[in-house]
Amino acid sequence: MKKNRIIKLFTVFCLALFLLGCDSKVNEDNFKKIRNGMTMTEVKAILGDPKDSKSIGIGGLASGTSATWKDDKTGASINIQFLNDAVQLSTFSK
Repeated sequence: MKKNRIIKLFTVFCLALFLLGCDSKVNEDNFKKIRNGMTMTEVKAILGDPKDSKSIGIGGLASGTSATWKDDKTGASINIQFLNDAVQLSTFSK
């Protein structure tokens, strides 16, 4: 009886590890969900936090941000350019 419980717990543990490893949000399907005009918050809801992000301000009139999401396992990368917190350009590479 105790042996069955240990086997079940081990199985659940292995399944959880497998699901965590396969949960990359940086893929072509999620890239296709990104639309011009979306905010950084909307993009983060799809892709999660970016691996790298750089922002600049242009004399208080405008701000620009370049953000990159990467999946080191697959080599997939998504780069998005924002102007005043709105997507202007997005690229996917693998």
